[in-house]
Amino acid sequence: MIELKAVSKRHRAGDIETTALDAIDLHIEAGEYVAITGPSGCGKSTLLGLLGLLDLPSSGQYRLLGQDVTALRPRDLAALRRGRIGFVFQSFNLVDEMSVADNVQLALRYGPMPEQAQRQRVAEVLGRLGLSHRAAHHPSQLSGGQQQRVAIARAIAARPALLLADEPTGNLDSGHGQEVMQLLRELNDEGTTLVMVTHSAEHAALASRTVRLLDGRVLVDACAEVAA
Repeated sequence: MIELKAVSKRHRAGDIETTALDAIDLHIEAGEYVAITGPSGCGKSTLLGLLGLLDLPSSGQYRLLGQDVTALRPRDLAALRRGRIGFVFQSFNLVDEMSVADNVQLALRYGPMPEQAQRQRVAEVLGRLGLSHRAAHHPSQLSGGQQQRVAIARAIAARPALLLADEPTGNLDSGHGQEVMQLLRELNDEGTTLVMVTHSAEHAALASRTVRLLDGRVLVDACAEVAA
């Protein structure tokens, strides 16, 4: 599903150039659950942004679902991202002026699905996540755990092949954090490829594979059995 070959990402500010990712090779099969770990500033979020087509490599090749994304036009990148990738962020990124149902429907607004089918899909995913009774509420009326479940509902509404999670429990207490991790595990068990950035060794241990970064390079790439 995902193949990175010698992918680097560099940032320039004036005459100063910094390397966020340095010639990374990475292959992720469909259905895997991969945790990306490492100290702050090691390139975890940069890597997740590249995987999610929010940015492009400075050099190297990235193939997603068989396509060389570095060769795609911006509108084709947007279509691929919208239709095949779901995002779960630490800060939820919900629109408080909109209802829970409308927040989830945002993921479907610019796709080909008719309006009635969109509403049916929203009702389906809210029911799946135990949020049907909150559909008309606004995010500020929900607990942190409920807000993150809304964010996950939005992320999976378009049935993405790839789900990217950036510190998904970072703003939650331990109880709600465990609920979110269980939900992500269930989604992966159902076939969704999951790549998660985390600082938590406990949460990383739930993945089937751990990729540890240091200074923009892959330091460790181990399956759970080996890492244990």
